[in-house]
Amino acid sequence: MQSSNPVLNRSSAFAPGQGQAYPGAAPYGQPGPYGQPGQYGGPGMPGQQYQGAPANSRPMTLDDVIVKTSITLGVVIAGAAVAWNVIPDRLVSPVFIASALLGFALAMVLSFSRKINPALVIAYAAVEGAFLGIFSKFIAGYVGSSDVIVQAVLATMVTFALTLATYKYFAIKVTPRFTKMVVIGTMAFAGVLLVNFVASLFGYHTGIGGFGAMGLLFAVLGVGLAVFNLILDFDMVEQGVRAGAPQQEAWRAAFGLTVTLVWLYINLLKILAILRGNN
Repeated sequence: MQSSNPVLNRSSAFAPGQGQAYPGAAPYGQPGPYGQPGQYGGPGMPGQQYQGAPANSRPMTLDDVIVKTSITLGVVIAGAAVAWNVIPDRLVSPVFIASALLGFALAMVLSFSRKINPALVIAYAAVEGAFLGIFSKFIAGYVGSSDVIVQAVLATMVTFALTLATYKYFAIKVTPRFTKMVVIGTMAFAGVLLVNFVASLFGYHTGIGGFGAMGLLFAVLGVGLAVFNLILDFDMVEQGVRAGAPQQEAWRAAFGLTVTLVWLYINLLKILAILRGNN
């Protein structure tokens, strides 16, 4: 079974059902050289030796994914803080446009790279942070209060936690049909937003990126797709850990989760801004 997440499926480490994706890998769901699926001992643990794995590597663990995701999100937050407080008003628009385009370009490079590059992941997080900082400041000015930023952050955290709890405790199964629908929907949605963004640079406005009824509709749709993508993210991280993917692949998982969480935050912030209006 290939990765259901378009960010993760470029790596053979997340396709455990198609032969050995890396040295020492076992078929998905079967005991490998690192122990039982999902249960990997560390160096020095009795009876657990990394047979066949690269000498400078070990299997990816859930802790690896959590640490790497925390790092990327920390960089996003730091970049947002710098953009909010440091960038002068005369440079806001150029930096906003540049960060949007550069962030998209880096996301595409990382999504289609077979080998993950941690430095590019950090660079993406920094650029995306600058974009979010300027966007958040604009929204705060639009509604007349920075409280909306706190509300959007809390809403993002609650949505993430509820989605994870639903995935785990209701044992959601990611089927090929579900995957296909989410991937097609996500690509179509992103394509529309990209075309709308480019059109807006030339003075054409469709209302998709605005704060009217059309903007609210697309923001709600964006939140729904982000939740579905979180389910794909959780499923692929679980598969990668169970199959004993190399530790380096934790950066790919962190990148995928960061992309989804940034997308979720942007749409939730926009919904809150539209509902509150310019007070």
